[in-house]
Amino acid sequence: MSERPTPDLSIVETRVYRGANVWSYDKAIHLVVDLGALEDFPTNTIPGFTDNLLTMLPGLREHSCSRGKRGGFVERLNEGTWLGHVAEHAALALQQVVGHDIRRGKTRGVKGHKGLYNVVFGYADEQVGLAAARLAVRLVNHLVEADPEFDWDAALEEFIKRAQRTAFGPSTQAILDEAVSRDIPWIRLNQHSLVQLGQGVHAKRIRATMTSATSAIAVDIASDKDLTTSLLGAAGLPVPKQEVMRTVEQAIRAAERIGYPVVLKPLDGNHGRGVILDNENEDDVRAAFVIAKEESRRGVILVESQIVGKDYRCLIIDGRVAAIAERVPASVTGDGTATVEQLVDTANADPRRGVGHEKVLTRIKVDDAAVQLVREQGFEMTDVPPDGVQVKLALTGNMSTGGISIDRTFEAHPENVEIAEEAARMVGLDIAGIDFICPDITEPVRETGGAICEVNAAPGFRMHTHPTIGEPQFIAKPVVDMLFPPGATSRIPIVAVTGTNGKTTTSRMISHVFKGMGRKVGMTSTDGVVIDERLLIRSDASGPRSARMVLQNPRVDFAVFEVARGGILREGLGYERNDVAVVLNVQPDHLGLRGIDTVEQLADVKAVLVEAVPRDGHAVLNADDPLVREMRRRCSGQVVWFSMEEPGTEVRDMIDAHCRRGGKALVLNPSDRGEMIVVKHGPREMQLAWTHLLPATFNGRARMNVQNTMAAAAAAFAAGAPLHDIRQGLRTFTTSYYLSPGRLNEVEVNGVNVVVDYCHNAPGMKMLGDFVDRTGDSLASSHELARPSRIGVIATAGDRRDQDMRELGEIAAQHFDVVIVREDESLRGRRRGEVAGFVTEGVRTAMAAGSRCKQVEEVHDEIDAVRHAMARANRGDLLVLCVDKHAAVMSELENWSSVAQAGSGASDESPAADPDYVAPAES
Repeated sequence: MSERPTPDLSIVETRVYRGANVWSYDKAIHLVVDLGALEDFPTNTIPGFTDNLLTMLPGLREHSCSRGKRGGFVERLNEGTWLGHVAEHAALALQQVVGHDIRRGKTRGVKGHKGLYNVVFGYADEQVGLAAARLAVRLVNHLVEADPEFDWDAALEEFIKRAQRTAFGPSTQAILDEAVSRDIPWIRLNQHSLVQLGQGVHAKRIRATMTSATSAIAVDIASDKDLTTSLLGAAGLPVPKQEVMRTVEQAIRAAERIGYPVVLKPLDGNHGRGVILDNENEDDVRAAFVIAKEESRRGVILVESQIVGKDYRCLIIDGRVAAIAERVPASVTGDGTATVEQLVDTANADPRRGVGHEKVLTRIKVDDAAVQLVREQGFEMTDVPPDGVQVKLALTGNMSTGGISIDRTFEAHPENVEIAEEAARMVGLDIAGIDFICPDITEPVRETGGAICEVNAAPGFRMHTHPTIGEPQFIAKPVVDMLFPPGATSRIPIVAVTGTNGKTTTSRMISHVFKGMGRKVGMTSTDGVVIDERLLIRSDASGPRSARMVLQNPRVDFAVFEVARGGILREGLGYERNDVAVVLNVQPDHLGLRGIDTVEQLADVKAVLVEAVPRDGHAVLNADDPLVREMRRRCSGQVVWFSMEEPGTEVRDMIDAHCRRGGKALVLNPSDRGEMIVVKHGPREMQLAWTHLLPATFNGRARMNVQNTMAAAAAAFAAGAPLHDIRQGLRTFTTSYYLSPGRLNEVEVNGVNVVVDYCHNAPGMKMLGDFVDRTGDSLASSHELARPSRIGVIATAGDRRDQDMRELGEIAAQHFDVVIVREDESLRGRRRGEVAGFVTEGVRTAMAAGSRCKQVEEVHDEIDAVRHAMARANRGDLLVLCVDKHAAVMSELENWSSVAQAGSGASDESPAADPDYVAPAES
């Protein structure tokens, strides 16, 4: 062990999970940290570390850690824990400093790598969580060895300011808290306050307190104070006299007509900015006009009669008064000893006050206007007001200028409530802030001389949810009630499909079933994002970002997501939960990537979908796969099994026992007439379809599609589709290029039977090989002359392990007479020819052992490989093309057919001219 620790803690890798992931049921940040030399220094070996840490982050005293009690983490610090664990808790404590009550976290060592740790913790705001992680690491290093350039107080203040910049305002947060309490999902659409509540066709949007139901015309009316007053006056509502002016001279003449005192305000102002009260004469009007014009975007000023009384804000939601608050302008009260300036400082020291909307009260701002107002009351900022004397620092009672609020919701006179509600209806706002000036809200304003001085669109909720005096009003409830009335749906059904092979075809089958039922299906797959059968984005869209894109689309009422391993490891699921999770199989593919080295670890990744199933959801699991079968233990909902095993086997016995307990399953029952897919639900058995009558199964020869069909049917059944709709969907789904591009597309080109498929790994090649054998035997029995040849064009991705590439070649050699090895356009870090070389090596190994294959060739370019295969194929042969760019391949096949029909042949397209062409190797 070293004598002195060095501050070596560093972040090696950062990932942000935006949904359920392998570490957590909820969104989280994942750091891989390297302790370096600090691996040998737990906290109890570093003098003063724990005390200094608790001084800087006293909130850590509340952390229970694994002890499950308050102070548990402090016990771990005193006993000695590693600094990666400290960084986790520091990141959580920093988020708690800015009001994010996050408590989820864990730290685990990276197997086989001394000093490396996985640090995982939850977050409320992604940017705040990442900033907390970086600051936590800096803090730990500073506590190990003081860094003279590290100023903790300055760093903490900067962190708090950053959190404030990205935080939701109190109004938005109140609505979101209410939505979450009702299990309504939400998505932040920008870095400000634009938020989507609900999913797909049920989605609503809010921006602060403006909603999807807010009329643009109503907002324009409320922004035009002159028009607002005219409309309210025409409806017989009490409003002040007012005139609109553009020059100071016009304003003076208007004030004389209206009668002093008057109020000047910008016509298009908000938050009380530029509102000048108590203008008693011409000089006051001239001075006020300059201030008001600075706050006006259009330079138009409103001059209106000043109504004397208290300032009340009536909040109207969906046509009814939800809350009323009295707004008191910012002021201080003298104590006979402190100056005005000191009294302001004392008031701003109140922990409830902050900058802008960060807290329930805003700090009192002392600007030139405030100083002048104090002077008009006979004081300077350095004067000491007598005990009990109130000194105003603002004329308006807006919370944004440092005012306070007093709840008056249940004190207003019914007539005043009716006037406020009528004013909101006249303007047309679903959420409106009606500003009353009157002597007393408990008395009718028509009798006391009060009036409506303003109608506000998107009024703030802070004065009602956090009044300075009085009971808080839960005004977010009527907002959410308006957007989602009791009993209304906010979520769309989500079916998520994962597995090593068959994901895309199964997803397409499920989508086809529900499309036939009239649903607007949004689907993601490795081919792109499809909304209601329209391809919006052509790319690999099996990740979380594509899923969120579907959930944001206002046409979608049913979602089917293909979920790949890479997306889960990179960002998590990207959504909270799926109503139905489908796991097809877990085979050794993609191993050696992102820390996944075994098939058991890969199963843990895919099981995230099963863990994201709610109690009222379903997990559709392949009972024939032992790793998938084990996932039943992770499901909170019901399990629906599917199996191709025959009756009497151990798997079928397990399924029968499951159904006797009321469970659901889809099984395959063989008979003299063929194989029947049977739906089992409790004691009932319902026949669904003969496999040989379903086009996608190729008369039952495509066993992988028999399995995919059963999984799709089970998912549709779990999602509530009637059996006749499931049956109709499966009978009309084909592997044509229109419905299933790149997945077992069968075409005939000049007498050659061509199959186009995406197969790219060894497990997939086993299933494809079985199909090739069954199809080849069928062609051989019907061929009158020589036995047809089987030609395969194969490839794999460059990020697979060398042994996986060899295995692909070995399996292909068992089923094809001729194997042509190509390469993908993206080599994923490999050299040109390297991937093909490993695959060819596997083919030759199998050939030496007496496999079916007698010839292997390398043609690296995909299109050239297709041309070469077509050139050597004879009529009646079976040609299987394992493709990367299926659209380009299908286009080439069409061109080849056209050229042949024109009589030009294909001799000019010889691949021998290609620099990537490797001469055939025969045995």
